[in-house]
Amino acid sequence: MLKQRVITAIVLLAILLPALFYRTPTPFTALALVLIAAGAWEWGRLNALGRMASIGLSLLCVLACAVAWYGGLLEMSLPVFWATAGAAWVLAGGWLLRSGVVGWPRIPKLLRVAGGVIALWLAWLAIAQARIVGVEFLLSVLMLVWVADIFAYFAGRAFGGRFSKGKLAPSISPGKSWEGVWGGMAGVVMLSLAWVFLGSETLYSRLAERHSLAVMLLAVVFLAAMSVVGDLVESLVKRSAGVKDSSGLLPGHGGVLDRVDALLPTLPLAMMLVSL
Repeated sequence: MLKQRVITAIVLLAILLPALFYRTPTPFTALALVLIAAGAWEWGRLNALGRMASIGLSLLCVLACAVAWYGGLLEMSLPVFWATAGAAWVLAGGWLLRSGVVGWPRIPKLLRVAGGVIALWLAWLAIAQARIVGVEFLLSVLMLVWVADIFAYFAGRAFGGRFSKGKLAPSISPGKSWEGVWGGMAGVVMLSLAWVFLGSETLYSRLAERHSLAVMLLAVVFLAAMSVVGDLVESLVKRSAGVKDSSGLLPGHGGVLDRVDALLPTLPLAMMLVSL
């Protein structure tokens, strides 16, 4: 398993890094579109769609992204749009977690499928716009999610259950603890403070310059919390579907949704914060 994870990670980096650092955003935007299309296919499978229906859902997601790309949305400033998308993620994420695993099948299938495609489309549009802003800006958003996840893992392993009486969401993801969440938040606070003094075109520097350091710290803690929401929502859907991974597309890592679940709310919310 470890060997598979390492090989897959190396292959992904060999593809992603050249596209990310290319002189124009086009290769990375196109590559992100491929990953989002794969995520849409997985979403169809998780919601009990057939093989052809899942492929059709993937093509529909590609079409929606292509229309946005051709229509020039990637270069547009969309403060109201991103504020609406961010509010929808906060409200829908909270409601889904409150309803739990048993509440997921009660939602009409058409609404579940459409909601997933919209979330994937929003994430693609957000990551494309972030890349247009700049490589350092995009990396600052991605690093926030990765650092939150890494610090949460080690904090949960070291301190899980020592300071809180219960698990974070035992019916959805029994392994996650409140200590892990706090550790992830501490990690992104340290990351943002270090990067705001070292970087010039990051999410953190923009928030600190436009508002204040205190607002920036509140924002990164909020984003770290929403990355946990994204992770838990995908875990909820997988538990309802009775599967461990969203697919086996990435050997050793599961599926695309397993790798981007925390990014789905974080990317649109990051664009919301910098566009307000």
